[in-house]
Amino acid sequence: MSEDRNDPESGAAVPRRSRWVRAACAALGGVIAGFCALAVAELVAALVRPEAGPVTAVGGAVIDRTPPALKDFAVRNFGTNDKLVLELGILAVLALFAVAVGLLTLRHRLAGSAAVLVFGAVGAVAAIGRPEGQVSDALPSVVGAVLAAGVLYFLAGRLSPAAAPSSGEGAATGFDRRGFVLAASAAAVVSAGAGLLGRRLTSAVQAGAEASRRDLKLPVPASPAPAVPAGADLEIRGLSPFVTPNKDFYRVDTALVVPRVDAGAWRLRIHGKGVSRPVTLGLRDLMRRKAVERDITLTCVSNEVGGPYVGNARWLGVRLADLLREAGVRPPSEGGPADQLVARSVDGMTIGTPVEDVMDGREALLAFGMNGEPLPFAHGFPVRMVVPGLYGYVSACKWIKDIELTTFDAYDAYWVKRTWSRRAPVKTQARIDTPRPFASPKAGTVPVAGVAWAQHRGITRVEVRVDGGPWHPARLAAPAGRDVWRQWVWEWPATPGSHTLEVRATDGTGTTQTARRVGTVPDGATGRHSVVVDVS
Repeated sequence: MSEDRNDPESGAAVPRRSRWVRAACAALGGVIAGFCALAVAELVAALVRPEAGPVTAVGGAVIDRTPPALKDFAVRNFGTNDKLVLELGILAVLALFAVAVGLLTLRHRLAGSAAVLVFGAVGAVAAIGRPEGQVSDALPSVVGAVLAAGVLYFLAGRLSPAAAPSSGEGAATGFDRRGFVLAASAAAVVSAGAGLLGRRLTSAVQAGAEASRRDLKLPVPASPAPAVPAGADLEIRGLSPFVTPNKDFYRVDTALVVPRVDAGAWRLRIHGKGVSRPVTLGLRDLMRRKAVERDITLTCVSNEVGGPYVGNARWLGVRLADLLREAGVRPPSEGGPADQLVARSVDGMTIGTPVEDVMDGREALLAFGMNGEPLPFAHGFPVRMVVPGLYGYVSACKWIKDIELTTFDAYDAYWVKRTWSRRAPVKTQARIDTPRPFASPKAGTVPVAGVAWAQHRGITRVEVRVDGGPWHPARLAAPAGRDVWRQWVWEWPATPGSHTLEVRATDGTGTTQTARRVGTVPDGATGRHSVVVDVS
């Protein structure tokens, strides 16, 4: 039996023992071509805008098309790492695709190389199809794919037996191994250089935005937040602090790349139905207005019962209702034609908020400060919306750049198009922070403590029970306002054994949270938080 096989393209004989080497090199060539595509695309994206990069664009498109239940699963299980998991998944799929097209070039050099263009097409379509997509956003994917296809075609040519020297190492392996190694190394080095240059250009742009934040001096509030009452923070070990530090504040959004907006270039436009005097403001214009400082608790609609996506901060900004009235806006209760405010972010996100809720007297803010410093980039710098009493997906637009007055009948915002409710007031909830699930406290007096929230209604009572027994009133921390969560504690006379602790809260309207367990879709979870502990 012959040990040789003819090459499909050249017809030359290929030693059987070298076929696996050629296959490995072809797969490596595909991976190098894929790396080239990403590196060059990153360089071009630095010149267009970072969000136009293919991984970011495809990741955003995946998020846009992910069913709410699956998206909720990702947030619940991966938290703020959900985007990293998605990016790694995209890179893994790309690597498999690159290996496949590399192997394809062994039989069909031109077809395999041309298949790389599929990568460019997917990235280009994803980039243009994003809510904020522009035609120029297709350039990084297209340019990267075209150059990568050329690289793969050239590398595949080094794998042909016809390219092997008549004697020496290449002849023994059936292809020009030395030529392939040199070409592959050169392609990898040049690609790495392009990627590094792209990162540096992007970093230079981001450095300007970071400098604008660093140099920003927040105004002294004309209406400062009331002092936190003595006793508002029970200072119990394991209990969430009254004020959530910025570094610990939850972040749930669809941005794979956190926008870095230069404070000097930022503008906000207010326009639309019922706006008789359209407004365009820069950050300095906004900060020259009457600054208001308030403690407000925010909650994400993706927060499961007992979940972590709730936090309390001291926000500094201006009242949104004042700006709207200056623009001529009237709420529906006063005959205004618009019942929905659509806020648009620089990353293309749209969030629809009831106009009536923004203008009913609550402290709805355009915030530029958080816990005594300019907003962190991850939380919306330079300006974001904060509306107490509503879940974030209908109230808390980060990196805001545009406010349009319209109606709910005329427009569905991003999340509403994905089956979430148009209106979403925060539901009354309580959470046990300590003891933790499956903790093993010692018998005796054990503090059971946590937080409860019902923004814009306030918390008036929290109760705890053990193993389905009678409810016991917890001691509440001093009230700090109806838009702020409230700490609580119950001193439990714990006895040995396994026990289930359960909590419920009652809000300022006298409504006690329901025991009916419902998931987060379409307007927030309900049910009572419970933990199981083993007392020793």
